[in-house]
Amino acid sequence: MSVREELLAMIQRKAHLVDADPEAATKMPESWVFNQLDPYKAKSAAVLILFGRLDDIPATSNLPSVHEDLDVLFVTRANTLRKHAGQVAFPGGKIDPEDKDAIAAAVREAQEETGLDPAGVEILGVLPDAELPVTNFIVTPVIGWWHAPSDVFVVDVAESSTVFRAPVADLLDPSNRVTSVVERTDSTFSAPAFDVEGGFIWGFTAIVLDRIFNDLGWTVPWDQSREVPIEVAPGKSS
Repeated sequence: MSVREELLAMIQRKAHLVDADPEAATKMPESWVFNQLDPYKAKSAAVLILFGRLDDIPATSNLPSVHEDLDVLFVTRANTLRKHAGQVAFPGGKIDPEDKDAIAAAVREAQEETGLDPAGVEILGVLPDAELPVTNFIVTPVIGWWHAPSDVFVVDVAESSTVFRAPVADLLDPSNRVTSVVERTDSTFSAPAFDVEGGFIWGFTAIVLDRIFNDLGWTVPWDQSREVPIEVAPGKSS
């Protein structure tokens, strides 16, 4: 089975969850819930999770992997942003009234942030909506297959500081897997994270990516006791 076929099969399995309960949203792990989502005031957003054939920058992982020629597109949010400043994320953002749907919003945002050519992107489908309580958003993850990759770059420095493609082999390498930890008052919050060339991926993005790898059966066992403290101001966590 090709990677594209694996992704399609995963999306189809997840679609059954939506069919069973159209209002269902994937919640963040209890270990990472800083506050509860307000469903009556929550806004809608979409992100593009774009898989493609590895570019000319090779993976640094030396572990054998059937996915050594695959990568995922990320952006690093500008440090000046009010929300999620400086964090690595999937391209995406709020769904605007003029957007036809979540897919249209994800592709539009990705083009605006990275300059990619939408003509080279095949949309494979969407995953169940995911809650992002800290900023009161419900996010639709859109899965894309980059059949004709185009150059990507920072389009607006006010929005992003970097754009990069992370090899899946590096993301799966246990030596690059850690647990991010946030201390708040008398509480400790933790979730999976990825420490790869290009950036430290944590919070919402890392949780969604970790779940995708688990659902695909790609995850390689890693040491969850390896913890990395995250310093964030209240209300700034992902």
